[in-house]
Amino acid sequence: MMTGIIGLSKDEQQGYSSALTKALAFLRTQDFRNMPEGKHPIEGERIFALLSRYTTRPQAECSPEAHRRFVDIQYVVEGEEFLGWCPMSPDLLEAAPYDEEADVIFYRALIPESSILLKAGSYAVLYPEDVHRPGVSVLDEYPAEVTKVVVKIDLELMKQ
Repeated sequence: MMTGIIGLSKDEQQGYSSALTKALAFLRTQDFRNMPEGKHPIEGERIFALLSRYTTRPQAECSPEAHRRFVDIQYVVEGEEFLGWCPMSPDLLEAAPYDEEADVIFYRALIPESSILLKAGSYAVLYPEDVHRPGVSVLDEYPAEVTKVVVKIDLELMKQ
């Protein structure tokens, strides 16, 4: 996992793959407040963005997940949420089998669990070995409205 804040440093893309550089440039240049929810192509089906607006939920209502074919960039446009995280390990118990079409596998828990706060302008890059729990309320009793973009990058592009 890697985290950052869009536009904080001129060197933020130094040494990144061209696919990651392209995805971060997309995040930096779009007006997501006026963009409709849904899928937005960046490079066909190999790099695309999913824009959503939702209310955060208590941790117990958010399922840990991981992906095999795509890297996620989870970018918060407005609002804030906790993103739970742990490295892939044999200690994790699957909640459901891997769904190849959706490229997602859900887990029962994150073991051990760490959390990072994603505020407006911040992002996390999550690789297949990064099991994560998105959409968690900062305070369980105070859900928050969030606008978030998840950019999906074909893992093969990250090797170029």
